[in-house]
Amino acid sequence: MGVFGLLGSGNLGNDGSLEAVLGYLRAEHPDAVVDALCGGPEVVTARYGIPATRLHWYRGEYRTASRAGAVAAKGLGKLVDVFRTAAWVRRHDVVIVPGMGVLEATLPLRPWGFPYSLFLLCASGRLSGVRVALVGVGAAPIGDRPTRALVRWSARLAAYRSYRDAQSRDAIRAMGVDTARDEVYPDLAFALPAPPAQSHSDPPGRVCVGVMDFHGGNDDRARAEEIHRRYLDGTTRFVRALVAEGRPVRLLTGDACDAQVVAAILDAVDSPLVTAAEAASLDGLTKEAAAADTVVATRYHNLVCALKAGTPTLALSYAAKSDALMDRMGLGAYRHPARQIDSDRLLEQFRALEKHAAELRRTLAERNFAVARRVEQQFTALTAALFPTTASAHAPREAP
Repeated sequence: MGVFGLLGSGNLGNDGSLEAVLGYLRAEHPDAVVDALCGGPEVVTARYGIPATRLHWYRGEYRTASRAGAVAAKGLGKLVDVFRTAAWVRRHDVVIVPGMGVLEATLPLRPWGFPYSLFLLCASGRLSGVRVALVGVGAAPIGDRPTRALVRWSARLAAYRSYRDAQSRDAIRAMGVDTARDEVYPDLAFALPAPPAQSHSDPPGRVCVGVMDFHGGNDDRARAEEIHRRYLDGTTRFVRALVAEGRPVRLLTGDACDAQVVAAILDAVDSPLVTAAEAASLDGLTKEAAAADTVVATRYHNLVCALKAGTPTLALSYAAKSDALMDRMGLGAYRHPARQIDSDRLLEQFRALEKHAAELRRTLAERNFAVARRVEQQFTALTAALFPTTASAHAPREAP
């Protein structure tokens, strides 16, 4: 078994999806031998105890190549990766891409980056007869034609596809991929253990604010800095308003790059009431959210953690996937656009969230129960698709 993706690279959501799939394999297929082709092999090996290989031959893949030598090295790396990826794929019976937004460009993305790597994986799988499974992945409409072409062909060449929301499946269908057999399941992170329920203060206490190094999406490059300034200013104003009311605020992140946003807010607000969490996993983020009375968050997997913890949550939404998640969990009314934060309006929505907190906790408890059962069905379907012998051995038999 192989696992593939930008894993171990500082994004807690990606690593949480990997953790969920590894938990499934170890529970249901303990004899499977697993290794990874990923962005941060040292981290993956140290954290999850599996061998891992660097995704790219060229170590400077994610640095901007400005000099001729760097441009040439990056170009050579693209050629070398064709053979490296094919050789790695051939060593496996099955390769799983665990969750992640691998079929979307809701954040800045170049076609020759990860979309190219994913295409190499899926093409290698098809040519060598190795089944490649895109499990619980995210997708979205893509404006850039080269990126869209690579994503479309990756999806077509995969042997198995499932999605974390209906919008993702619709987006892939709109690209011309036959999705008749593709299913929608909740995000893989919902398979991770949930923290025990906690009591909460009256009047309300701590607020977790999940921040993001947000610059808009792939089509927003021309105004990326403007979007970032507006997002940072609106979020800072909101935190400052909470502090003025005496509320303790805990800042959460979901990727290493978010640390600079945390530092900017801490510097701007300058209050002992504002602290920064140092969670290194989705489990840590979920525990932080569970200890809060309310959460306001931007990153998709910050939202997943807060909702899974059963904490009333308001989404600073930057993509359809956030909207779909909030709708699924019964909190669709509590959304605010990340690109156009209005701190006064955000405060009004936040106060409405707190007013209905008890009711929302009950709603989340019911939705989490249903989501957990649906995630179990995802893994059952995956076993049937990738391990047919195992699935038939566990199938119920009719009495003679």
